[in-house]
Amino acid sequence: MKVPDYWGVVGFPVAHSLTPKIFQIVGEYMGFEDIKVRFIEARNIEEFIKETNKIKGNFWLSVTSPLKHQLHEEFNLECIKEIGAINQIIYYDGEWRGFNTDGLGFVKAMEYINIEVNNSVLKMKGGGSTARSIAYQWSKYGGKLIIERGRRGLGNGSWRKSITENLNPDLSINFDLLPGINIGKNMIPSNHYVISYDENYNNDDFAIIMLVAQHLEAWKIMFSDEFRERLPSIRQVLSRL
Repeated sequence: MKVPDYWGVVGFPVAHSLTPKIFQIVGEYMGFEDIKVRFIEARNIEEFIKETNKIKGNFWLSVTSPLKHQLHEEFNLECIKEIGAINQIIYYDGEWRGFNTDGLGFVKAMEYINIEVNNSVLKMKGGGSTARSIAYQWSKYGGKLIIERGRRGLGNGSWRKSITENLNPDLSINFDLLPGINIGKNMIPSNHYVISYDENYNNDDFAIIMLVAQHLEAWKIMFSDEFRERLPSIRQVLSRL
């Protein structure tokens, strides 16, 4: 089991990010000690390389905008072709590894709040790597999609077979909201989910549930089956935030 010397978050903005705290919560739960936390602000590959070169040791960083597709391309990291981006990057003994758990985290968060994905209709506005990851996993788990054009297009992928125009949406999500912004709950319809948050978050906000879920899915990818069975649940992590 490979344990990094550092873990944290990279991208811009990152000051609001709860990811380093989630790393600490899960790490303490699993008995990991003395792993240093890093918040790294980087808007492009050059800044990423400059800042990570300062880290003396192995590290695991959760990746946020605008680096998700840039890192995938720069380091030639394997990922699902349709998504074309990563949200986790690991450097260990001179080797890079990356993967994406945004979509799977969305699905697991829906299951956590007792929404059955299979045959549910999700209306999505906008595009980007997180949108593609969610569309991919939503379709894979049997969900249906209604696509609304936003600032960015979603593009083509295996989710095309799940797109419908003849059904009413059961829930919706808007990817045109900027990172780090949380709109008031009284402005959100009951079936609309927001995956952006700020410092005024609550533990029952869907954005926070999804963040925890996608983080735990990353741990499951990182480590062995035996290790996965010891991971805390979404509820246990939320109780510590």
